[in-house]
Amino acid sequence: MKKIPMRKCLASNESLPKKELLRIVRTPEGEVKVDTSGKLNGKGAYLKKNVEALEIAKKKNLLSKALDTVVKEEVYEEILKVING
Repeated sequence: MKKIPMRKCLASNESLPKKELLRIVRTPEGEVKVDTSGKLNGKGAYLKKNVEALEIAKKKNLLSKALDTVVKEEVYEEILKVING
């Protein structure tokens, strides 16, 4: 039986399988990107793939705190596009 990797959502604080979460990465160059592959190099933070989690993270500035950098509005828009498909 294969072990399912679990990660914690920043907004909801739930532990969920990695595949159900969206990874946001601060690259070594300092850019913030949405990592759909889950393999980008850098410091990562996970968000549940729903609009409520995104709104909580945005309102409480959770991504900026977790990634130790300023997260621009374009990143939140890109996350929303990925969530909505």
